[in-house]
Amino acid sequence: MVKVLTVDDEPKNLRIIKELLRLYCPNAAHIGEANNIETASQLINELQPDLVLLDIEMPHGNAFDLLDKIMPVSFEIVFVTAFDSYTLKAFKYSALDYILKPVNIDELKAVITKAEQRVHQKNINQQLSYLLQNMKQPSAALQKIAVPTFKDQLEFIETDSILYCEASGAYTFIFTEGGQKLVSAKSLKEYEEMLPESVFFRLHHSHLINLNKVKKYHKGRGGEVEMDNGVFLEVATRRKDEFLKRIGF
Repeated sequence: MVKVLTVDDEPKNLRIIKELLRLYCPNAAHIGEANNIETASQLINELQPDLVLLDIEMPHGNAFDLLDKIMPVSFEIVFVTAFDSYTLKAFKYSALDYILKPVNIDELKAVITKAEQRVHQKNINQQLSYLLQNMKQPSAALQKIAVPTFKDQLEFIETDSILYCEASGAYTFIFTEGGQKLVSAKSLKEYEEMLPESVFFRLHHSHLINLNKVKKYHKGRGGEVEMDNGVFLEVATRRKDEFLKRIGF
């Protein structure tokens, strides 16, 4: 059973989430609620939740002010937020969960199940640390990414150390400087959407490359790029013109 605390400044949202948990999440026990960061901090200390459903914008401070105050934490966090593309990308970079308002039943059930599975893992503070660092930077400068590998582990790497990503079915191989090769449980499409398009380019269905790590371009029908580690990767014919434009040719 997952002990859940909800934090939101809107009474209606608190009522809705509490009722959805009661009706659709039998593995969740709602143990309390708060409508500001001061009350949230007190209840977290008193009730020791397993999971906090945390609204971002609140009066007299936001979710990140609360995290600055209470870290390190010993519970899972799922952010509840209105849509903001940069904020959502920062969450994805740190592999932290979020659900959008209005709260969807299936999404709520999914995050409760995932939180139950992760309660005893120890990644949360490093994830939150990276999230807070990335939130303080302009969108083009997101620096750190959490790569979900197998056995529910996370590998934390600098985005500018990535040479290229390679599709392998539903998984992705990530090749970094220094010869590291990670196997991620995310698809290449997810990394294409997540990583900054100003730096990363999809050569074809199999490869997403860091344009700053291209050593040479070899002409051909589509041509090939030679990466800094000496690996040659094919450029799809349909992507050739856009690729050449991106590298200033």
